Amino acid sequence: MKHRLYVDEVGNSDLNASKDPNHRYLSLSGVIMELGYVQTAVFPAVEALKTKYFNSHPDEPLILHRKELVNKRYPFHALRDPEKEREFNHKLLTLLR
Repeated sequence: MKHRLYVDEVGNSDLNASKDPNHRYLSLSGVIMELGYVQTAVFPAVEALKTKYFNSHPDEPLILHRKELVNKRYPFHALRDPEKEREFNHKLLTLLR
């Protein structure tokens, strides 16, 4: 049985301490999933969310970057609508559970 590992880092990887408390630390997070589950359930569901809320297209794949999502920057500006943001967050969290 094959698995896929997703890893993401947030923060400052510099060995010198940052004066900015929002960038003082480095966090490394990961999740491992069975590859068949990723292919049949997770990937299609995430792609559907990206298409619905952000008009993602296979020729220009959209990557969900936390910082841009939180700040509602392009291409995530649709989240400036509080109702759409609430709905997107609910659907994403439901998918990840």
